Amino acid sequence: MPPKPFSIHVEQSVLDDLKTRLQRTRWPDQENSAEWSMGTNLEYLKKLVDYWQGQYDWRKHEAELNKLPQFTANVDGTTLHFVHVKSNKPNALPLLLLHGWPDGFYRYQKVIPMLSDADMPFDVIVPSLPGHGFSDRKPAASAVVADLYAKLMVEILGYKKFFAAGGDHGSIVARALTRQHADKVIAIHLTDVGYPRGNEDFSTMTKDEQEFARFVQQWWMVNGAYAMVHATKPQTIAPALNDSPVGLASWIISMIDIGSASHDVESAFGGRDMLLTNITIYWVTQTAGSAARMYLHEARASYGPNGPIPETKSKTPVGVTLFPREAQFPKEWAERTLNVQRYVKMPRGGHFAPLEEPVLYTKTLQEFFVRYRWTINKLEPALTTEL
Repeated sequence: MPPKPFSIHVEQSVLDDLKTRLQRTRWPDQENSAEWSMGTNLEYLKKLVDYWQGQYDWRKHEAELNKLPQFTANVDGTTLHFVHVKSNKPNALPLLLLHGWPDGFYRYQKVIPMLSDADMPFDVIVPSLPGHGFSDRKPAASAVVADLYAKLMVEILGYKKFFAAGGDHGSIVARALTRQHADKVIAIHLTDVGYPRGNEDFSTMTKDEQEFARFVQQWWMVNGAYAMVHATKPQTIAPALNDSPVGLASWIISMIDIGSASHDVESAFGGRDMLLTNITIYWVTQTAGSAARMYLHEARASYGPNGPIPETKSKTPVGVTLFPREAQFPKEWAERTLNVQRYVKMPRGGHFAPLEEPVLYTKTLQEFFVRYRWTINKLEPALTTEL
């Protein structure tokens, strides 16, 4: 069945209800209103909610989103929402861009036009993960999502082979694509590559890998509450996130703040309006709970009765770009499970680089993917050097 054109339109009653709920917020106390160490800063949150309620214009951003050609397609019983921007330039390369939590297809809003109109142009496809945004509320483990996306690209959209890039949960799906659909995936680009899970032989790790493992262990103990809740008891938090827009905003902002510079969550996510548009999408689609459940599905698929299931090494070429406010994994850690052909560190940026540093992000994708030329049935090495 061919894709159906899709346009975002939120009923006015939903927006009116949102404003009423914001107005009726019952605020908690806080020992120090300027403190972030216990979670989302109350003083900041009150200011953001005041702006959300009185100045933020959803209709303006809804219109901007609808400038992107969007579609839905039923793939194996799951309706997937996706952006599909075809380049006007010849020899465009199909590129699947993959998001995670707590963002969505909106993560790539700034880079889509850059990639489709670049000197090396791309046809850009950005799906909303199952359980997120305007896709069905049917979250699934990355292996299942990878199969859905492969069918979307090949059987629905007609691309014989394609590139993929992702961060956060999108990185996990991209890696699953290389293991399950190596015949279709030309190369992938990642901004994170996974973390030690406790089944690694510490004695075989390099000194840099050991330091990374210690850092991750400490990070999870200090900052990993959201992930543990999502991966174990997502339905406990779902009613609160689905009932209170301020609660939803606080939950999302707390995670974004972890990787921000000096608690500047707005800059880390591309600006105040972009932050609120992302939160509003979760609110109007009522997908906070289903998005959280994806962690549970992933955990159940990744852990067996004897602990974590080892990840097999992929042969697909991988480019890795590490932004300074991501967990600083060494190259050899990535090489344990990936065929790393490029590993570079950026001078600035963080977890949401496509929103925060769109020019840098676009450039690093081009620099890697230019190594692989697309023809109808085969790959051929690039005849030029890196951009």
